[in-house]
Amino acid sequence: MLATMVVLRAPGEVYLLRHTAGDDAVAWVERIDPVTLEPLERSPDLPGGPMWPGGLAAHANGSLYVVFGRHAHRLAADCSLVCSQELPRERPYNSFVVMPDGCIVTKDFAGALGPGTTARSLVQPSELVVLEPDGLAIIDRLPLPERSIARLSADADQIYIVGDTSLMRVTWTADRTLQADVGFRPRYRTLDGQTYGWDAVIEAGAAWFLDDGDGAERFIGTLRGQGTATEPLHLVRVALDTGTVTLTEICGQPGGLIANPPVVDPDRGIVVGYDTGNGVLAAFRFDEQGRTEPLWRRDQDHGCHMVLFGDTGELVTCDHDRERSMEQVVVVDIVSGAELARVDTGSMVQSVVFSAPGFERDLYLCSLTTVTRVRVTGAPAAPTPDPPSRGDAA
Repeated sequence: MLATMVVLRAPGEVYLLRHTAGDDAVAWVERIDPVTLEPLERSPDLPGGPMWPGGLAAHANGSLYVVFGRHAHRLAADCSLVCSQELPRERPYNSFVVMPDGCIVTKDFAGALGPGTTARSLVQPSELVVLEPDGLAIIDRLPLPERSIARLSADADQIYIVGDTSLMRVTWTADRTLQADVGFRPRYRTLDGQTYGWDAVIEAGAAWFLDDGDGAERFIGTLRGQGTATEPLHLVRVALDTGTVTLTEICGQPGGLIANPPVVDPDRGIVVGYDTGNGVLAAFRFDEQGRTEPLWRRDQDHGCHMVLFGDTGELVTCDHDRERSMEQVVVVDIVSGAELARVDTGSMVQSVVFSAPGFERDLYLCSLTTVTRVRVTGAPAAPTPDPPSRGDAA
């Protein structure tokens, strides 16, 4: 029984998305105690289909929405089922974005699937599907020109899709239709041995993501050593105005692999990427033109979504201790890379899914096997001043 993500709703309300595996996987949602993590309420089993970690959101209308397998579901706050919708393709749909008008946009996953799940038409291009939030009726569909493995990203009414070779942009219009931006399709996959990108962060006038994503289905409790790419893994920046693509190597080693996005701190001009296949976490300065400069690097087996607390510069990462088969939460200072705190999560496997800030100075972390609450004791870390620029006295 697997866990993908935690979301928060009203104060004290914490919801956990769980599911089974295989071709006929089912999902369910639990409302859990925010401190003990014990289940308080549970949804019925929700039809799914081919398994890939899906998504859960607390909507502005008060409902919870789940996309998992080839189904979407609307739940009430007590986890009771309101309605469901079967999605068009016999593939998993890997999560969704909620648009400003409340509509839900999802996409089929076109990558290789894990053990016990059959791969289906992986060369077939993906398709966007839009659901209205009341009854989950399908109100628009848009075939994409290539397959996509990454989760969707959105900025206002602009939807960004990292495809197998390029970044695509689609507008959700005022009359509730999807309109492809045919003039925007910058190609990021240009090197021999380079593989596809994962989820994009839309920030500071650009889409930021990591490439060499091929091989995530090879997860064996860790992604260390499971990468297939011969070209080193890159931080990819695509300018949203010009489509200019900039590639920055994370560590310069072959066999790179990731399954999640970087973190971008626009206020400090810092972006943090990683290479899970080689166990490297690295930060870079960036300027308005997207030029990057190395800032710090750590040997660290990180694989999941990071969380940045922007006011203090505390960056929450993970480190899988393979000798002990134990995942750890590691808080580092985003400016210096200095380690501020570390604690075991209780998970034997590396987290390759999601974290969420809590209600206080706490955080919830999911691995596929475990949900963990981590609480910070003591005062927040003091923001670290910027290091001296090159040429200044140390």
